[in-house]
Amino acid sequence: MKTAIVTDSNSGITQSQAKELGVYVVPMPVLIDGEQYFEDISLTQDQFYEKLKADAQVSTSQPSAYDVGEMWTDLLKDYDNIVYIPMSSALSETCNTLAHLANTQFSGKVFVVDNKRISITMRQSVIDALNMVKDGKSAEEIVEFLTATGDKSSIYIMVDTLKYLKKGGRITPAVAAIGTLLKIKPVLQIHGGKLDQFAKVRKIADAKTTMINAIRHDLDTQFSDLRAAGKMTLAVAHTQNPEEAEIFKNEIISAFPDIEFTFTECLSLSIACHTGPGTLAVATTVKY
Repeated sequence: MKTAIVTDSNSGITQSQAKELGVYVVPMPVLIDGEQYFEDISLTQDQFYEKLKADAQVSTSQPSAYDVGEMWTDLLKDYDNIVYIPMSSALSETCNTLAHLANTQFSGKVFVVDNKRISITMRQSVIDALNMVKDGKSAEEIVEFLTATGDKSSIYIMVDTLKYLKKGGRITPAVAAIGTLLKIKPVLQIHGGKLDQFAKVRKIADAKTTMINAIRHDLDTQFSDLRAAGKMTLAVAHTQNPEEAEIFKNEIISAFPDIEFTFTECLSLSIACHTGPGTLAVATTVKY
């Protein structure tokens, strides 16, 4: 049986990277002042941030179920089945919409996995699925693994400015005004697909220390057995902050020499539209 691995651009995997990896990436729609663009097709990262900084009305949307269905149909000419890995159902209805499409029109051929991931943790899911295909695992076995390990990851994100959290309705204007006055940099957490506030700091150095300590706590508690088995990974992400991300990467590697560091990538635009530029993030994720 020949299995195709398909994801969307919320994984942070670009179209060119997809070709190198041998996967397929659905570009996520991005709405800017009412006009629709597609991530990494008609909208680059730099163009996105230019619009964001210019105070354009920016939001992300679901991909067209029709377009995704057409993609699946084309792929099934060359593959026996498809494992589709979208962003967490806790962050978007995309997963549920496409699961319904798969179950009704592509039953037994397309398997939509809700493994509660986004961005760099979702990217690891794609890598795991690819490695399972190489090991001869069936689509059902891949789905079983990704579903069972969906909650075995954590992301911590430092936000450089409260401006975009306010614009997205994540915090009130009053809280944003006070936070800006006090130069607060919130640290957010994504675990199990939900974006929540984790801590408040005032300096980048404090934010990085907070995130490293949070990751250490997770690795020492809920992921301790997986860490001991050599099954946990680490990754760094950022939004227009490559220099600081490289420094942070080295700090992470120094703090956790026993754990594989996998990659440094840009945060997906679905998160970036809420956090803005200048963010830093670290994730720990189980691997196949």
